[in-house]
Amino acid sequence: MNRPHLLLVEDESNIAQALLFNLELEGYRVTHVTTGAAALERFAGERCDLVILDLMLPDSHGIDICRQIRRQDKRLPILILTALSEEQHRVDGLDAGADDYLTKPFSLGEFLLRIKGMLRRSQWYRPESRAEIISFGANRVNLAELSADTAHGPITLTELEGRMLAAFFAAEGEVLSRSHLLEQVWGLTADTETRTLDNFVVRLRKHFEADPATPRHFQTVRGRGYRFVREPDSGGKAD
Repeated sequence: MNRPHLLLVEDESNIAQALLFNLELEGYRVTHVTTGAAALERFAGERCDLVILDLMLPDSHGIDICRQIRRQDKRLPILILTALSEEQHRVDGLDAGADDYLTKPFSLGEFLLRIKGMLRRSQWYRPESRAEIISFGANRVNLAELSADTAHGPITLTELEGRMLAAFFAAEGEVLSRSHLLEQVWGLTADTETRTLDNFVVRLRKHFEADPATPRHFQTVRGRGYRFVREPDSGGKAD
């Protein structure tokens, strides 16, 4: 039986050893490195199923490493670990292509659940090759190819962005609660931290809205969740 192979990039030895022990106890095969350069070398040399990436590395910033990995593999799950509490660092990590993040200190139980969920979701998502191209505003999205043409230029979508868009497109005009999106897109329980979800909606707005500060397609419905409206003039307005 093939064990999932994880690449752990963490330079704090006490944290790394605890994660290594528990990940291997869960049956994962783990490669541990302590620098960004070593992470890129191992990533280029052997296949892995998920990357656990600390932001603060001795030779580089984890966000730069995340960008380089994401340019080479659009679907590989990437979990960022950060001791930085500022929201902008989390947003930067998601913008660089990370799928999720945990802020230190975090519970071991939550960490292992995130890993399990991310690996499970990476196997779930298989867009149908016949999927239609969705057009809205100045955008054309092809979920099968994880690509889009936008007013800002062509982009390649990550797997998680594809799942988020698929959920919105399938429920066009309907309000999707945070708990629904967390469960359907991330495979997480409703009581899981929701800022990752909110930051991802911000990310979609940067891609697809003419003015991300005043979104017309990906709307916030106060106290209820989010709604996708293909034609805002005929759809509902955000609260």
